[in-house]
Amino acid sequence: MSINWTIKDIHTVEKAPTSPSRLQWKLSEVLYNSAACRCKVESVNPTTGEYRIVLQGTLDVDEGNTPKFNG
Repeated sequence: MSINWTIKDIHTVEKAPTSPSRLQWKLSEVLYNSAACRCKVESVNPTTGEYRIVLQGTLDVDEGNTPKFNG
């Protein structure tokens, strides 16, 4: 299935609860459709296994200024 998302659809990666595989799929789509991206590890707790990772990037947009997603 192929869906053209807009920049407003980026918030769908926040929807919880979700399985790790579903989140991986959503994040892969965001990264694949980005012109530039980077990742920062903000914190790691070795005792609890909790982590915080921040992704930042710019979506690749076409001539109509609509981000191209293949969801």
